Amino acid sequence: MEFKQVVGDRRTIRFFEPNQPVEPEKIQVMLEAANRASRAVNADFIKAVVCYRDELTDDVREQLKTPTTTVQLDLAPVAIFWYGDLTFAQGAQERLKELTDLGALPVTHGWSHAYVDEVAYAQVVEPLSKDATASVWAVSVECGLAIAQAMLAGVDEGLGVGLHAFNSEVAKKALDIPDTWLPMWMLLVGYPAEDRKAGGQRPRRSLSTNFHRGRYGNPWEEIPEVTERLRKEGMIQEPMDPEARAREVRQLAERFGLPL
Repeated sequence: MEFKQVVGDRRTIRFFEPNQPVEPEKIQVMLEAANRASRAVNADFIKAVVCYRDELTDDVREQLKTPTTTVQLDLAPVAIFWYGDLTFAQGAQERLKELTDLGALPVTHGWSHAYVDEVAYAQVVEPLSKDATASVWAVSVECGLAIAQAMLAGVDEGLGVGLHAFNSEVAKKALDIPDTWLPMWMLLVGYPAEDRKAGGQRPRRSLSTNFHRGRYGNPWEEIPEVTERLRKEGMIQEPMDPEARAREVRQLAERFGLPL
C-alpha cells in the first residue's frame, strides 16, 4: 500500500473479530517497524510485550481495563504493551561509536570516538539520563515515534489497530515488567469486525489552526493543489457519516450482545 494511503486509512478500531487469529508474522512486521524508528543517540528507548488474548486470564484482562478501554480489550486477539526504558543510556556510548565507525555520524560534523566520550555522552546522554523529568520526556517522545510506525505497519498489513490506556500496575505484576520500564500505551491489534474505514475519517482542525510559519501567530497557509492531491492519493478521505456509523454500531451491538 502507498504510504499516504496507509496514513489516510488508519483508524482507531474498537470492534475486532475476536476469533480471527492474527498471524505472528504480521506482528513481527509491526515490531520491526518500531525497531527501525528514528531514535536519539541510537539508544534503546522502546520496549514491548506482545500478549495474545488467551494468554491473559479473564480476571487480569478485566483489571487491565480503564474508563476508556473496555469492550475492545475483550474483542482484540492481540495486545501489545509498550514501555519506555529509563536505562536507555546503558550502552549508548558504544552504539554512538559504532555509528561513527560506520560513517552514519560523519567526521564532517565533528564526530569521533573522542567527541562521543567528551561531548555527546558526557554532556548530553548521561546528564539526560540522570534528570528524571528530562528522561521521561525523552523516553516518551522516542516511544511515540516507534509506536506510530508500528501502527502504520499494522494497517499496511491489513490489520486494525487501536491505541489505548491500560492499568499499568496490573500489567506490571501480570507481565513481570521491570521497575525501570515506564508504561506508555497498549496497542490492540486484530482484524476489524467493523468497516476498516470505521465510518470515515475523523474531523481534524485546519492546518492553519495548529501550524505556523516562521513564528507563532503566522498560520500556515494551505495550498489547495496539495490538499486536492492528498485526496486523490488517499491521505485525506471522506469524513464520517454519523447516520451510517450509527447503523453499523447497532449491527455490531446486536452481533456481540453489547448495550446501546
